[in-house]
Amino acid sequence: MSPLRISSGVCPLFAIAALFTLWCGFGNLPAAAAEPALPNIIIIYADDLGYGDLSCYDSDCAYKTPRLDRMAAEGIRFTDAHSPSTICSPSRYGLYSGQQIYRSTGGGGGAFEGPSGPSYLKPGTLTIGQMLKEKGYRTGVFGKWHVGLTWKDKNGERLRGGFKNSLLIDYEKSTPLPDGPNARGFDESFVTPNCPTTDPLYVYIENGMVPVPADHRHQRSNLPNPGGKWRWDNDEGWVAPGYEFVEADLLFFEKTKSFIKQHREQTPDQPFFAVLSTQIAHAPVLPAAEFNGATKAGPRGDFVWELDVIVGRVLDLVDELGIDQETLILFNADNGPETLHVDWMRQDHDHDAAGGWRGMKRDAWEGGHRVPFIARWPGRIPVQQVCDQMTNTTDIFATVASVVGYRLPDNAATDSFDMLPAMLGTQDPQTNIRPHLLTQSFRGEFQLRQDNWKYCDHPGSGGNNYTKGPLLKYAITDHAPDAPGQLYDLEQDPGETANLFEEQEAKRIEMKALLERLKTSGRSAPRNRMPIGMNNIPKLPS
Repeated sequence: MSPLRISSGVCPLFAIAALFTLWCGFGNLPAAAAEPALPNIIIIYADDLGYGDLSCYDSDCAYKTPRLDRMAAEGIRFTDAHSPSTICSPSRYGLYSGQQIYRSTGGGGGAFEGPSGPSYLKPGTLTIGQMLKEKGYRTGVFGKWHVGLTWKDKNGERLRGGFKNSLLIDYEKSTPLPDGPNARGFDESFVTPNCPTTDPLYVYIENGMVPVPADHRHQRSNLPNPGGKWRWDNDEGWVAPGYEFVEADLLFFEKTKSFIKQHREQTPDQPFFAVLSTQIAHAPVLPAAEFNGATKAGPRGDFVWELDVIVGRVLDLVDELGIDQETLILFNADNGPETLHVDWMRQDHDHDAAGGWRGMKRDAWEGGHRVPFIARWPGRIPVQQVCDQMTNTTDIFATVASVVGYRLPDNAATDSFDMLPAMLGTQDPQTNIRPHLLTQSFRGEFQLRQDNWKYCDHPGSGGNNYTKGPLLKYAITDHAPDAPGQLYDLEQDPGETANLFEEQEAKRIEMKALLERLKTSGRSAPRNRMPIGMNNIPKLPS
């Protein structure tokens, strides 16, 4: 069966029929009609995973990702999906808050290292976990957290990061962490403060506490094959005894599995929400032993294969528990692929992790933030859909709110659009859900999409240096080098090779003005968002 492509200009017949059913079949239901049970919701959030890293997105992929391919075939795959930022911490803020990092910091936001904080998720910010708790969900997050935490020394003073400061942490004064996951809407959590195998502090945080503090310095030589280039970016900092580097993601999966199984055993009538936040495919590349040699694409190919297996284990788990039909699973990534990973995979395995797009992690160009996004919900989301609607990770918030019937206040999730109509195939064929889309690159600079037009409010990559080193070979000459910004027509120039900043003055002025309005208005999403709710989500024929 060939994929069904859904765009803003084409609407399949079944979508029109479904929309008609939605209007006519449900519109006259009595107000007292019982609402169907809310679905379980699982988000699998990958790290530094490029558009070309899954075989369902890239026919030239150097390996296969069969379980993610199956997930896409059994639901919807978005081809114009973006991370809020081109680095991890600001994007994770976007996932949990439905907002661009600008809303928290007033500008950009870096990635945390050491005992850094406080959290980008400030007190009073509605998080997706809090929203779902209000709807009766039990919530959990497992894996990489990395949105900032408040750590204190023996004098009760907040520490301000730095690897050396890790030994200054007073765990009694610091815990329970005042801005950890359990203080931001999650009932259960097992997380790392930063990148699990890259950025010390290397400790586990369980429900706001640190069971085993860091007490010695990690040595890179303790990792298998320490001289291999794929072990690059494993920093030697303070680590807790028993901390796991190589099997980090298997541990995070097991914690997620335990949460789900225990919840189903104890409160099977209550829906659950779980976030599985992986380390894959962030540097260093450390596939677990059972996956070494699983592909012919080297350690990073094996690493992504491990991610695919973990996704398959999640799919198998909900099937074994008999909740497949009642579970919405979303798969997404926090930004594009790492620079050296892109270069090495191209050179060694003829694999383009960026999927043909210009740029990579940290860059404002498409390769820095165009990422996979897949949704699967058997019996509700039609199968074999490929959708080219623009969407952002921030949209997960409003989409989930729409599913559960939560009406978002105007001061929450201010950059989040409801993508549920696209997932259900009921979107008006003449309109885009998003009239525009914001992203921010490494330094917090803005990019704005409007239909096929893309405006970068800055010159250059917004991230990486293409004037020297391994990235020099990927440099593209800008024929408007003195322009203070960039303008591209992605329909005619998907590779972002022709900067039209000077040639298309009217469009550039229009988009610059729109960007300033979106920034100063405090929101890019519409006001008065009305959720669809379970009563208006039709069951598909079995």
